[in-house]
Amino acid sequence: MLKTLLVVYITLASSLVFAKAKDDGSQIQPDNYYPRVKMVTSMGDIIVELDRSRAPITVNNFLRYVDKRSYEDTIFHRIVPDFVVQGGGFDKNFVEKPAFGKIFNESGNGLKNQMYNITMARQDDPHSATRQFFFNMSNNDSLDPGRNWGYTVFGSVVEGYEVLDKMVEVKTDFDPTYGWQDVPVEQVVLLKVIVLPPA
Repeated sequence: MLKTLLVVYITLASSLVFAKAKDDGSQIQPDNYYPRVKMVTSMGDIIVELDRSRAPITVNNFLRYVDKRSYEDTIFHRIVPDFVVQGGGFDKNFVEKPAFGKIFNESGNGLKNQMYNITMARQDDPHSATRQFFFNMSNNDSLDPGRNWGYTVFGSVVEGYEVLDKMVEVKTDFDPTYGWQDVPVEQVVLLKVIVLPPA
């Protein structure tokens, strides 16, 4: 009886550890180094190919938020023509969404902040990225690593370039409530993000 209970306990404990370890995004298409996601926005769909081979921590982190449906109904709160389209951090009421925690900066992975690449946003601390991301709307060489840490690129747009091109044309203004520049006057919403089947 004791032996049976011990086996059951070990099995349950192992299952819990395994479940915990596999809830970080790495369990999503684990053998696919280039998973694709479809971003359904209020202005059209964007398909992004992620690069897990170059940015595994960042891609798994992003997929974790996708898996939890945490990007649904968030806004692109910062749009700067010839620079970036940034979102993923706030809901439509400008309430900041909860984050899982900061991740390690993988900006030295060889990927560049070039037009239509997707990159993690962060604070001054190089290892402060959590959930916000941006699309490069120019070749932003200044965001690549050099003597200092850069901003981690973790994928690129493969369909829907025209959607981003339309986004950078929306009217933006200073938002006095939050003290932010470059806020779209009419909200641009990320309705949902879907992981696509492996190609």
